[in-house]
Amino acid sequence: METVLAFDFGLKRIGVAVGNTGLKQAQPLQVIAAATNDAKFAAIETLIKEWQPARCIVGLPLHPDGAEHEMSVRCRRFANQLHGRYGVTTVLVDERYSSAVIQHQRGERIDDQAAAIILQQYFDDTHEPL
Repeated sequence: METVLAFDFGLKRIGVAVGNTGLKQAQPLQVIAAATNDAKFAAIETLIKEWQPARCIVGLPLHPDGAEHEMSVRCRRFANQLHGRYGVTTVLVDERYSSAVIQHQRGERIDDQAAAIILQQYFDDTHEPL
């Protein structure tokens, strides 16, 4: 049974969720809202050390037709930074429809819930043993 962390990357906030490959149930963990990239990665490093994930999941935003846009490039870069800095396997998950699930909660900080939806989608779509 391995721990998995998921990230809903945004320029202002990063939502984080946690789950494991045994239960395959995602739980919102926290929202990182640090002012600088260094502070964001310091917070992420603390989570990586605490949870010691086997892999990290990063939501990949795409247009409805599957085409990439500016945030897609930023999320890919963020995923590469996670892998490069912490040596953890990183998997990108299409997040096109995850935000629709929590759209009704606008105005709240829902980034951790979005990360949990992304992680749950990963668990649900991964049928082989992890």
